[in-house]
Amino acid sequence: MPGDAALEVAIAAKLYGARPVLRDVRFRAGAGEVLALLGASGTGKSTTLRIAMGLDTEFEGHVHRPPGRLGVVFQEPRLLPWLSTADNLRLVADGAPVSDLLAEVGLAGAEAVMPRALSLGMARRAALARALAVRPTVLVLDEPFASLDAQRTAALATLVARQARAQGITVLLATHDLAPALAVADRILVLAGHPATLQADIPRTEYPDAAALRGELLARFPFLESVAEEPA
Repeated sequence: MPGDAALEVAIAAKLYGARPVLRDVRFRAGAGEVLALLGASGTGKSTTLRIAMGLDTEFEGHVHRPPGRLGVVFQEPRLLPWLSTADNLRLVADGAPVSDLLAEVGLAGAEAVMPRALSLGMARRAALARALAVRPTVLVLDEPFASLDAQRTAALATLVARQARAQGITVLLATHDLAPALAVADRILVLAGHPATLQADIPRTEYPDAAALRGELLARFPFLESVAEEPA
């Protein structure tokens, strides 16, 4: 049995109808560990996250999540449109300082702003602040930095890693972008193939030089070349 403090995902097989989409995707992460799940668009990253969260139970295998709350950032921000930015956080906050969290994601002074008045990039940052306000045991992030510029992405990725290590949060981050993954992840996981399998699980400690790891990953998986995003 896995330890209570660990997140364990073991997907023997996942099918959509008769079509296999995932096979032999297995990993385990401890408290305070940041895992980056990389793969091309449509590979099955979001499906893996949904299984890890317990939103998809139609698969062969098992998932163990440690006790505590789950924080999630979906690809769409999913802010409640009838609540202000701050009230979206207060709805789930477990004593977390809402104004401080908004300031940390670059939204100081936006407490009273309604979601419809936020740009997509601002809404994504608000969604990240909301997920952190939960004070989660496990934090699941599905392309949370899409539409953000490189500088903002780096700052938010660093914030996530800092919170994870300070509070013992297990983070599972799905992204197509190597830059934030190499900057903050403790392990790099790569999904590839048809059906997708876990073709790499690389501890960051094995590569003190991020450039060397980037070079190896791109040589093995050329589709991981970072895609430029329009800033928001």
